[in-house]
Amino acid sequence: MPVIWHTATVKYIEPLTPNVRRFVLEAPENFIFEAGQFITCDLPIGDKRLQRWRSYSLANAPEAGILELCIVRAEHGLGSRYLFEELYEGSAIRFKGPDGGFLLPATIETDLVFICTGTGVAPFRSMLYDLRRSGKKHQKLHLIFGCRTVADILYREEFEQLAREWPDFRYDIVLSRQPGWQGYKGHVHPVYMQEYAEKRPDVQFYLCGWSAMIDEAVANLIIRLGYDRGQVKFELYG
Repeated sequence: MPVIWHTATVKYIEPLTPNVRRFVLEAPENFIFEAGQFITCDLPIGDKRLQRWRSYSLANAPEAGILELCIVRAEHGLGSRYLFEELYEGSAIRFKGPDGGFLLPATIETDLVFICTGTGVAPFRSMLYDLRRSGKKHQKLHLIFGCRTVADILYREEFEQLAREWPDFRYDIVLSRQPGWQGYKGHVHPVYMQEYAEKRPDVQFYLCGWSAMIDEAVANLIIRLGYDRGQVKFELYG
């Protein structure tokens, strides 16, 4: 089946943290995606497909004609260098998709625990806003977000407001390199290991982040805590 490419226009760009930016794109209004999916951008940074293609999760709830990306600037990344240095409001981006099966079930019958680090929070932001706006029936929701310092916390005010207004939603931050931080310290693993130490059939874990974090979390949940493989879904970043 031939690949269908679309063109989006950069509506605006804004910093979220010193190293992460929000890119809001205007796409064709008939472009439809589901919360948790991603698009693949064809960036003019090389001649071969593997040099040019970069995939990014969509960070906004499904909305006609609007795509939001949450992108970190990699130190030696050609893709992020192009996006951070050469892309401006009004620029065009060629992309394909949506793709990915990192989706919520049609009927949510368990508690959902979202575990992520860095820009791995993007698909969970999409899912949470989709659930909030749609009014879809759900159980308890718990977001565990890990990063290095206070300056690196993505969407903090948004999630804290959601937690205040939405009794079903709980939000925990874990910082690994912030002196004087009063909340959870270190990495995300001890948090879910403590909170969900007693094996439960009524909980589903969603993981998103770099491969090392995913590998450790999958081993912890399945091997150490004894959860069924079907209770753990993940999306890799790198």
